[in-house]
Amino acid sequence: MNVLANPHFGSVISESGHAYTWSENARELRLTPWYNDPVSDSSGEAFFIRDEERGHFWSPMPLPCRGATPYVTRHGFGYSVFEHTERGIRSEAWVYVAMDAGVKFTVLKVRNESGRPRSLSATGYMEWVLGDLRSKSAMYVTTEIDPNSGALFARNPYNTDFAGRIAFFDVDDITRSVSGDRTEFIGRNGTLQSPAGMGRVRLSGRVGAALDPCAAIQVPFELADGQECEIIFRLGMGRDADDAGNLVRRFRGSAAARDALETIWQYWKHTLGVVQIETPDQSLNVLANGWLMYQTLACRMWARSGYYQSGGAFGFRDQLQDVMALIHAEPRLVREHLLLCASRQFPEGDVQHWWHPLSGRGVRTHCSDDFLWLPLAVTRYVVSTGDTGVLDEPVHFIVGRPVNPEEDSYYDLPNRSEQTASLYDHCVRAILRGESYGEHGLPLIGSGDWNDGMNIVGENGKGESVWLGFFFYEVLMRFTAIARAHGDMPFAERCQKEAARLRRNIEQNGWDGGWYLRAYFDDGLPLGSASNPECQIDSIPQSWSVLSGAGDAKRASMAMDAVDERLVRRGHALVQLLNPPFDTSDLNPGYIKGYVPGVRENGGQYTHAAVWAAMAFAALGDSRRAWELLAMINPVNHAGSPDEVATYKVEPYVVAADVYALSPHTGRGGWTWYTGSAGWMYRLIMESLLGLRLEIDMLRLEPCLPADWDAFKVHYRYRETIYHIAIYQTHDGNGGMSVTVDGAPRHDRAVHLVDDRREHSVEVRIDTAPG
Repeated sequence: MNVLANPHFGSVISESGHAYTWSENARELRLTPWYNDPVSDSSGEAFFIRDEERGHFWSPMPLPCRGATPYVTRHGFGYSVFEHTERGIRSEAWVYVAMDAGVKFTVLKVRNESGRPRSLSATGYMEWVLGDLRSKSAMYVTTEIDPNSGALFARNPYNTDFAGRIAFFDVDDITRSVSGDRTEFIGRNGTLQSPAGMGRVRLSGRVGAALDPCAAIQVPFELADGQECEIIFRLGMGRDADDAGNLVRRFRGSAAARDALETIWQYWKHTLGVVQIETPDQSLNVLANGWLMYQTLACRMWARSGYYQSGGAFGFRDQLQDVMALIHAEPRLVREHLLLCASRQFPEGDVQHWWHPLSGRGVRTHCSDDFLWLPLAVTRYVVSTGDTGVLDEPVHFIVGRPVNPEEDSYYDLPNRSEQTASLYDHCVRAILRGESYGEHGLPLIGSGDWNDGMNIVGENGKGESVWLGFFFYEVLMRFTAIARAHGDMPFAERCQKEAARLRRNIEQNGWDGGWYLRAYFDDGLPLGSASNPECQIDSIPQSWSVLSGAGDAKRASMAMDAVDERLVRRGHALVQLLNPPFDTSDLNPGYIKGYVPGVRENGGQYTHAAVWAAMAFAALGDSRRAWELLAMINPVNHAGSPDEVATYKVEPYVVAADVYALSPHTGRGGWTWYTGSAGWMYRLIMESLLGLRLEIDMLRLEPCLPADWDAFKVHYRYRETIYHIAIYQTHDGNGGMSVTVDGAPRHDRAVHLVDDRREHSVEVRIDTAPG
């Protein structure tokens, strides 16, 4: 599949051409239906081409009405293309979403290669939802032909959260016929594979209320031999009737459609072009130069939807992790999102676990790590960009009742508080909220930490998280520098003292003898211990013992050896999150146990954690194992042969959230696209392995390279200035590093970035001999 989106509108489309489209919120305001069908590729959007002489019709995409000959599907950044030839009629269907408006284009290019004149028609069909579920909203949707623009309009006046919105479906040709009656178009007990409307000469023109609502438009056309024509269907939504009419008029015509596509190409070329790499590993180049960043920005930040999840909501921790990967490509968006997340914080310091735009409805929980991602992300942004002014930005709180002790969470619409505080103060409140410890001196796990599925480890308010101890240590140490720079020395000292105490408690109570524990249950029983019958080891406390710097060096190294020995399954190219999976024992950490053993968090590969393991090996200087793990989790490497494709089963060009570790499905990819592991994998490649570190106007290079690499290149754009960086690896035995910029040596071994709109040449030589 592909995700086509701008910040306020988008569509998910499969290789078969089936799609669903939304405006503003992928769950709350769907224009067309999302079918959560794990078996078949269903859709409420369809297109047809018909031979008017014979009555034979087919789809320009593989579904719903497959033609007699093969199709070619191409997914690109911001667009998808479907190519097909049927009985001498060649078609190309280009599908894309405008960058700055709620409009989706389906541009159908049809060429007659049959050797004789042909009479044809093109038909586009949309089932209206204008809410979350068609079964709930269909009875309220009314359709009409707008007298000013001629477009087919649809509205749902009972959708109170999006009152006044007008959806439209339109095509340029004035000879078209239309229908707003789904029952009429499909036929009683009919299907889109063979709809009744395609057996009629033209559509009825029936629109209005009390219909089974849809939008169908049919355009007849003639083609001489060798002639080509272009039919442009537009699906969109406006804030009201005037806005919808303006969008219809603005984007009519081939020139407007072409301009919209050019704008898409230009945006993605510019955004993805900030960092481009040339390494000996072509699969690495494909991911890092485009698809990982595209997955993070288009899918995670804008669409907040994939084929297997139509979420629409912002997750507090989820998108904060995502934006940390955008620090090079879209720092403006990072800043905006930090302020947005701060506005979803309660005065007590906790936050909404997730919330729906535009309403703000969401859940308040006892989750213990959400709010801590805010100070960590703020620290990364300020250190990377030097934008200390963001710390003083005033942001409102939200107010609502606290979660009761016996509650896991509650869903509500909080009010906006009149109280404001600077972003810095929001971060401070988050950190203070995190200072809640159990009897082992470790952070309380609440209703779950990063692993939401461990939601009842601390259901009675006493369970503790070892991983959260490492993570909180990282937050405290990173934020210490921000507090100092902000002139808040007392809080900087408090952070340091808290971190030191936490570190002592982790070493005293978090070590199991060969690796670190995962958690303690309410009753004090350890989890992630060799003494447990299941989940004897969990990878994330081991990885974060290294990444945070809180773990004792010898113990952290032992812990990562245990990850390698007990969780890395080289024969199947996957890295388990924990092992053995939860199954038959009395251990019950939460809903994670509801997953089949070896699937998702319950002992499958959870790619987030697999990436963290690779980052930890890189931080230890173990380049061999760091690169080996990257090769194992690299999706491209799961499609090297027909057998591997048949095993993996999902897209090899984006990251899957999970990979199954259960026979007979071992190695099968799970939930793709809508996963935060894409942003983390981008950081693994760019930062942990290739060694790029941005510090305001300075680019530091500390790569951890495979022994057999002689060189690689990085093309880095700083604002509008290009730096061509060539990194050479030698094995001379001196262990040194040198940096030259335009022939001049840099003794601080860093590239000082200047926006002079010129191109600069940088040469870096690194000797990686042992010692």
